[in-house]
Amino acid sequence: MSLTHFYFGAPKKQLELGIRPLKEVDRNYEQGGRSFYFFDFDDNILNLLTPIVIFHKHTGEEKSISSRELAAEGQNIGVSGVFKDYELLYCTKTGSFRNFRDFNLDTQDRILRRKSQNFTKDIYEILQLPEDLWKGPSWNYFHYAAFNHRPLAIITARGHDPETIKEGIEILLEEKHIQARPNYLGVFPVTNENVRQELGGLEVTASVAGLKQLAIKRSVQLAFKKYGENPFHRFGMSDDDPKNVELITEAMVELKQTYPDNAFFVINTHEGKCIKKEIFKDHFKETEIQDTDRLQPSLFDL
Repeated sequence: MSLTHFYFGAPKKQLELGIRPLKEVDRNYEQGGRSFYFFDFDDNILNLLTPIVIFHKHTGEEKSISSRELAAEGQNIGVSGVFKDYELLYCTKTGSFRNFRDFNLDTQDRILRRKSQNFTKDIYEILQLPEDLWKGPSWNYFHYAAFNHRPLAIITARGHDPETIKEGIEILLEEKHIQARPNYLGVFPVTNENVRQELGGLEVTASVAGLKQLAIKRSVQLAFKKYGENPFHRFGMSDDDPKNVELITEAMVELKQTYPDNAFFVINTHEGKCIKKEIFKDHFKETEIQDTDRLQPSLFDL
């Protein structure tokens, strides 16, 4: 089995996005409203090869798994199934997510790119593969948001410095996979210690999904601060992890209660699907976006 099949499975045809020659204004532009896009990164925008390391409970033997496997089996690790004899360890230097953290680089190395962080290395690596392997289910929407200068936030479980995330995305611009630098509202790698502190989530028990909730709320606050409080603003977040989607939905429900005139959406991209859920005060409305509809990324313009 090849490395790409180990991480990605059998290739699935990626629908190509035909970028319109003219940028599109926001749906509620005439009322001063903006559409705000919040994205998880891994297996959502890009399918990266970054390995997660699990450890055998008795021997300490290391085993690499993909982020997709973690999303599918994370709750079963150490409990049941194929990974019942393994465990996740959380030491930032030697633990399961050590590849999702930065290591120290001096300023000159970073500026001259003589050395790279894991994140930027991983992006360079996947760009050598066919596009249908590395483009995630929300790629078209991310491309559309960047192209049309929509305010966006990256909310990821990674622990890199926010500038490292931006450097990785800059590679996509340099390689002409996106045509414009994103209009960043914020970048929140929520397991980065400084970001956790900024979000107020330093408690040891704070889960990734819980930290993402805090980042969503902070992003909405930043949106209102920068673009003004306007009932025509619309907010949506896409994520591929079912547990994250559940808690993201909870955050959006809370926000809907606080800002009842604004529109809030959750987009579930688990297993490559695309389920758009609109949050109302007393109910949800779910719509599955079919593959052919994803050629019209303004459907995601909320």
